[in-house]
Amino acid sequence: MPPSTGPGTGPQSVDRALEILDAVADTGGGPVSAKALARRLGCSLSTAYHLLAPLTGRGYLVRTAQGYVLGPRIPGLHRSLLRQLEPAPRMADVLAGLRRATGAEAYHTAYRGGLITVVDTTAPVTDTGNPFTPGRETRAHATAHGKALLAELPRPAVRRYLAEHGMARLTGSTITRTDVLEAELSRVRGQGFAVSVGEADPAYTCVAVTLSRGSGGSGGSGGGDAVHALSVSLPTAEFRRRDREIRTALVRTAEEVLAALPRPR
Repeated sequence: MPPSTGPGTGPQSVDRALEILDAVADTGGGPVSAKALARRLGCSLSTAYHLLAPLTGRGYLVRTAQGYVLGPRIPGLHRSLLRQLEPAPRMADVLAGLRRATGAEAYHTAYRGGLITVVDTTAPVTDTGNPFTPGRETRAHATAHGKALLAELPRPAVRRYLAEHGMARLTGSTITRTDVLEAELSRVRGQGFAVSVGEADPAYTCVAVTLSRGSGGSGGSGGGDAVHALSVSLPTAEFRRRDREIRTALVRTAEEVLAALPRPR
């Protein structure tokens, strides 16, 4: 017998519970009432409460007088993600050092299991103007860290990623053709770094390098089957003045990280 997909049971209830979690996370910090969540899900208030109960019981949400907010379990999940994807010890210190060396916000990004994730960043969580925030990255075709990671993958994996995530036009500079992107990835492999000038956000440029010992598309270092990248982002006008300085600091940091890693046997 196939699993039930009715309200409150089986896969649909899991999907709805996760939709509730996303809805509360997407509010920007303010509480969300059960009535508002029920409207978003298109379900009854009793069903919403039925789904909210285990989320609050497990600490993913907290119920306040004004509504629901994220709970204490969420930071623990992020810490676990950092541990699972950390390619080298003390990556937070690496990013902080890169931030000091470049004056630009620094990022650790990883490809694993067909997904690209911005794992950590020096940008404050209150910086809503920053174009690259921790979480799932769906703009790999338009970001330097995305292009750097895709350049490390075999062509079939790149094609699968693009087929699943698309190549949305984000600015007038965004690459939206597969053949053009593949030519760009070839240049990235040849020069050892990736640059995105206003392709994801018209005001920002990002630069990235992978944490790879020249694996030629077979993967990076650490984190199981993950491929890792370091990147920085800054206003385009500033990048044009300091292009070489930024790239030099980024490459030097990546080399220091790789030098600290044990050599594969």
